[in-house]
Amino acid sequence: MKKFLALILIAGFMSSCAFTSAPLMGGLYTDIKAPLAVTSNTGSTKVGTAKAASILGIVATGDASIEAAARSAGITKIHHVDYQATSIIGIYATFTVMVYGE
Repeated sequence: MKKFLALILIAGFMSSCAFTSAPLMGGLYTDIKAPLAVTSNTGSTKVGTAKAASILGIVATGDASIEAAARSAGITKIHHVDYQATSIIGIYATFTVMVYGE
């Protein structure tokens, strides 16, 4: 019986789950916004976003690069960059980059 429980526990730890990079992690639900980078450029009238998603940690797709986010809003001078990480019970996770600038 102990070996069976140990096997279940090991299998649970080794199974794929959809989690994302974040300064804090919730086991059931995560929704964090945090800073990523800042520059010395002034002004931030435009906001561009880029997103990547993961399902069960098995399939992950998307372009959450700073370049893609800046391009989406036509930003050429980046003021600062934030990100938002969301994970729901390890089933679905997203990582969104927000670029602010001119």
